[in-house]
Amino acid sequence: MSSTKRSLEEVDDGDVATCNDDNSNENDEVIQDYFPAIKGCRSVEEFQCINRVEEGTYGVVYRAKDKRTGETVALKRLKMEMEKEGFPITSLREISTLLKARHENIVRVREVVVGTNMDKIYLVMDFVDRDLKSMMESMSTAFKMQEIKSLLYQLISAIAHMHSNWIIHRDLKTSNLLISSAGVLKVGDFGLAREYGSPLKDYTPVVVTLWYRAPELLLQMPKYSYPIDNWSIGCIFAELISMKPLFQGKSEIEQINLIFRELGTPSEKIWPGYEQLPMVKKIEFTNHPYNSLHNRFGKRLGTSGFDLLNRFLTYSPEKRITAEDAFEHEFFDSIVPKIFPEQPPSSFLDFTRNRL
Repeated sequence: MSSTKRSLEEVDDGDVATCNDDNSNENDEVIQDYFPAIKGCRSVEEFQCINRVEEGTYGVVYRAKDKRTGETVALKRLKMEMEKEGFPITSLREISTLLKARHENIVRVREVVVGTNMDKIYLVMDFVDRDLKSMMESMSTAFKMQEIKSLLYQLISAIAHMHSNWIIHRDLKTSNLLISSAGVLKVGDFGLAREYGSPLKDYTPVVVTLWYRAPELLLQMPKYSYPIDNWSIGCIFAELISMKPLFQGKSEIEQINLIFRELGTPSEKIWPGYEQLPMVKKIEFTNHPYNSLHNRFGKRLGTSGFDLLNRFLTYSPEKRITAEDAFEHEFFDSIVPKIFPEQPPSSFLDFTRNRL
């Protein structure tokens, strides 16, 4: 296999660069502050392309090597081709929120670099070569409880930090959670993230991947905020235990019916304002009187673990546990340490071997 590296300028959108066999170690050193207004943006020619990683709605991600430092980084090329009125608002939001939400468990934007044309703009980010979804699909055994606690604790830590800075992610799911070989979790893909304020504004309900979408979004509540992220955390928590998504609907109606069947159909008593939600006025949902969540997860989680899961999957956004409160929940009293030790657990070693 050829080990030739190419610059990003030489890689077409539909082309995959040749892989490089050099496995660079991740560098966790603190980078210098970024002052583009003073120093100007670097050129993408200062990076060597290793391979194309993935393509999403808002950009194409490459693995590349910084010629100056030798570090392996992720380069996300922003999609500018369809923009007729300047810089895309989704990219501005992503850059803004990532710069404001700097945290050890959130993927880091190092700088913005440019190509020869103004429609070639890249974000330089930390590179982590595995995500939680693909890792779980490759694992032969389930997570140990301490591993679940560690991953969940890191996720909650990141989201609590975001919410304290008035930022909602709006697309939390296992494929957007990156995992290093040492078990350090980093929240990624801020394409749908945005800042919110008080009073709340009307936002589009068509956010968050369907399987992780909160019931208030499915029922078209016009005003929402950070509790939608906390529902997604609950879905991810359950997925870490069962190794499969909790609610796998194929449409919004099927998704809400699956939720009602598992958690019981809500009422005005447990969710004040429920009967006034737009979809509730339009559709008469089947009445499921019982919550069967405990039958699936109670034995494995124990009292404190199930309490935390149940509080994340609470119907009423006002009653749903916050990330800040979850951070202090007794479920984490026995977590030692709060991140994985230098020797990765067997689950991560198995996954790494499968990737080589």
